[in-house]
Parts: sequence; C-alpha cells; structure tokens
Amino acid sequence: MRYSPDHKKQTRERIVRAAARHVRQNGTKGPGIADLMGKLELTHGGFYKHFRNKQQLLAEAILQGFDETENWFGETLGKAEPGSELKMIIERYLSLQHCSDLAGGCPVAALSSEIARFPRAMRVHVDRAIRKRIKLISNFLPGSTDVERERNCLVLFSGMAGALGLARASVDLQLRKAILKASREFYIRAFCN
Repeated sequence: MRYSPDHKKQTRERIVRAAARHVRQNGTKGPGIADLMGKLELTHGGFYKHFRNKQQLLAEAILQGFDETENWFGETLGKAEPGSELKMIIERYLSLQHCSDLAGGCPVAALSSEIARFPRAMRVHVDRAIRKRIKLISNFLPGSTDVERERNCLVLFSGMAGALGLARASVDLQLRKAILKASREFYIRAFCN
C-alpha cells in the first residue's frame, strides 16, 4: 500500500503527541517503546524510522508537552478580559481540572524532578521552553522593568508548579483542594492587586 507524502510526518507527530501524554502521566520510567508503539498500532521496529533512540523521543515528547501547554496559555489569554489575564492564568493553572489532568498538564509540574537528572543536552531544550513561558507570562506581572517582571514570574511559575505537584501527590481530595485554593488565593493577592 502506498502512503501519502505526509504519512511519515503525520505518524511521527502522532508518536510524539502520544509520548508527550504518556511521559507526563507515567514519568520517564515505565513501559518502553514497544508498549507505546503497540498502543498506536505501530511496530516497535517502525520506531527507528522516526527516531534515533528513546532519548530523542523523550526530549521531543517533553517539548511537545510545553507546546501543548503554551497553546493552553494562549487559549486562556484569548478568553480573558483585558487586565484579568494573569488572574485567569493562575486560576486555570491551579485548578482541580488541571491537577487531575496529569497527562495533559504542565510538564514542569509533572516532570521537574526527573528532568533535573537528564543529560545536559536535553535540559538545554527544556531551559529554552521555560524561558519562552517566562517571557510570555511576565508581560502580565507587576514590575517597573522587564527584569523585575521576569523575576516575579520566576517566583510565580516555580511556586505554581510546586503547588500543583504537591496537590497531585496528595491522595486526600480535600487536602488537594486546600493546596490549590490556598495557592490560588496567595498568588492572586500577591500579583494581581
């Protein structure tokens, strides 16, 4: 059977999207390439037509996760009333829905402790994605200079990712809700008033 010229590209994109969800849901350890390819009804051997190795897929999957959450931030900003953008970002990021969507959520909250152990070459790509997010969000933070707004954004972003990670770690739904609510209220009061 002949495939369209875009078939290989589309298959590769499908693998990366599935891997991005899989990695955020399960971490970087766990079922391997054969399992992922099987779920996509592709062969294990076919994996090597698209990627040199598992590390390449892992790096691309994490960056795909960043791209997906950047789109999510863009949607959030598009719906926000002027002046309420940051509040809406905080509320949506620290929501029970985002907390429950491990596979579709922020890769920093899901994977930061694992990313810290990656080879430097992989972490450079993650640094770039984090800087891109900081640049996007810092525009909505208070501060008299770009440097001050970016500093505030570093505090906000690292705190929100940590709060989300802590809430996800809790098995007690009431504690999870309390962590998210307290964090939302704190960051809104600190940065939106």
